[in-house]
Amino acid sequence: MNPNSQPRQPDWDLLVSWIAVVESGSISEATRLLDISQAAVSQRIKQLETFFGTALLDRSTRPAQPTAAGQRLFQHAKELLTQADQMVESVRSVSRAKRMAVRIGCVDSFAATVGPLLIKGLSGSSHQIRLWSGITPTLDALIESRQLDLAVTTSAFLSAGISRACLFSEKYYVVLPTGFDLQPLCSLTELGRQLKFIRYSARSVIGQQVDDYLRHCGDHLERTYEFDTTDPLLSLVANGMGFALTTPLCIWQSRHFVPEIHVVPLSAFLRHGRAYADLSRAFFLAYRQGELGTLPTEVRDLVRIAARHQISKDIAACLHLEADVLLVSESDD
Repeated sequence: MNPNSQPRQPDWDLLVSWIAVVESGSISEATRLLDISQAAVSQRIKQLETFFGTALLDRSTRPAQPTAAGQRLFQHAKELLTQADQMVESVRSVSRAKRMAVRIGCVDSFAATVGPLLIKGLSGSSHQIRLWSGITPTLDALIESRQLDLAVTTSAFLSAGISRACLFSEKYYVVLPTGFDLQPLCSLTELGRQLKFIRYSARSVIGQQVDDYLRHCGDHLERTYEFDTTDPLLSLVANGMGFALTTPLCIWQSRHFVPEIHVVPLSAFLRHGRAYADLSRAFFLAYRQGELGTLPTEVRDLVRIAARHQISKDIAACLHLEADVLLVSESDD
């Protein structure tokens, strides 16, 4: 940019000084209001006259009066000042609202297990916390439409303006009725001949993951019972009506069924003489970059601490699983 080129708009301080001169009726009175020297006020008026290429004050009168051009400038500058004040208040009111009400959406298993610890951790910094639960596709749509401030989902899908930070991951397990005589070295297809397979619905991410996994493994299990949530799914398993693939966090959400179920790793099953590979899901924190200050970082850190130091240990002890049942991400992304 050419340093000698004419600016497109006058400096804001010049306009504020002009408003003070017109409203106070004299340069000397404007000096008092602005708390600057009379020479400084006079210099600002000359800068404005140079910028517009016309006289703004009729100096033939005592005290000097605004010319027609000066009066027009006053009207426009006054409107700009009012709009600027409204702009500042509007932006600050949004900031205050964000601090007062934080809308967080979480998948059901997260809301029921980690959610209470997250709310407790945020209670000192936010006046109101609104925690909503649902399935991942619904939550992703809500944060896209700005009906949520933050969302914890199992989707890594990237979209414009939305950042995602990985929180933790967990493996899937086979859940059987307690007392079921599991035949050694059988496949999931063979298990399905003895027990009905109880699924998560295909409209949920967890249901899609399990369906894709079974398809990749070559297992074809009859589609009989389907549910969006874990409670009815584990209820049928606990009553001996079938088996399911689910995760420790989901089981922990419905842990009142734990005495009636048996949790078995996928690697305990064999297909064509080979153990089944692990299947995992990850949780992500979705938010709009630059709109919530340090809140996303605070939420991310609170969740990771709760998962590593409390939830993971509680689940492992209850289900007799490895201690690091929730694998906490160390990345900032």
